[in-house]
Amino acid sequence: MIAASDIASLDDLYRAFDSLSMEGGWHRRQPALWPAPVKNFRPAQWRYAAVKPILEAAGRLISTDQAERRNLTMTNPVEGNIYPTLRTIVAAYQMIRPGEIARAHRHTPNALRLILEGRGTSTVVNGVRVPMNPGDVLLTPSWSWHSHENGGNGECYWLDFLDVPLVHLLEPMFFEGHPQGLESGVRDMQRAPIAFPWSETLERLDSAQAARHNLCEREIELGSPALATIALHIQRLAPNARTRLHRTTANNVFAVIDGFGRTRIDGQWFDWSFGDVVAVPAWRPYQHETSAIAHLLRVSDAPTMRSLGFLREAFDDED
Repeated sequence: MIAASDIASLDDLYRAFDSLSMEGGWHRRQPALWPAPVKNFRPAQWRYAAVKPILEAAGRLISTDQAERRNLTMTNPVEGNIYPTLRTIVAAYQMIRPGEIARAHRHTPNALRLILEGRGTSTVVNGVRVPMNPGDVLLTPSWSWHSHENGGNGECYWLDFLDVPLVHLLEPMFFEGHPQGLESGVRDMQRAPIAFPWSETLERLDSAQAARHNLCEREIELGSPALATIALHIQRLAPNARTRLHRTTANNVFAVIDGFGRTRIDGQWFDWSFGDVVAVPAWRPYQHETSAIAHLLRVSDAPTMRSLGFLREAFDDED
């Protein structure tokens, strides 16, 4: 133990608390507070047209015995990152072949999926089976048993979104496979709280009022929120539209349901079309432009930020 009388200089002082795995608040190696969010995760994009052939090949080479969930995770290209798409959200493309069954499991993270292509596939969540059709959004709340089965004639492709990175940060990760492999006593339902069919979403959009702040033409929320940590919104963008430059402390991931356009994030443009994914990190200014009518799914961690009192937004002037 070092006595105060042994510390005669600043070098002695620094060595003393360094040896205790401590740091002096007046000479931090890195600041602990800053005036605005720093730029950590990078704006990024993944193109469905580039990913689909890889998933097709994986369907031939990777069986459900090797991987119950045949998916490709979108890892943000920021240096040192090995998993998240954005700080609290991970996205992935997934495919299931005809006749395949992805066995039931459950986990702490919340999950959802946006169906891109394929018919005849279904998902079971806590004993309720619902169809998976293009444009549908399906929920898997935390600690819910869930499995998938393709009873159709072709492959089914979809996008997954989960709050796994948030659970990694907070550390309450639990995972469990179903002891029987699949749930018993399953009930078939065309409508369920976990399912947002595309046909109903379009009807809601048709009757929705104009979106606030010119962030799109119309926007509806799926659920209120859909999951405890994740909010889901469907946006309709008019042809040849340019939205207002916007930033928020919420992380946003946009998935293209249909249409063509591009998104500018912190000065960088990303062209997009059907099935593409665009990641907008927190507090980066962004806006959309379209060349045709488009529909986007906006996945955000706004409920998490709001519950902690951290949710803010701002609107920047045009350059």
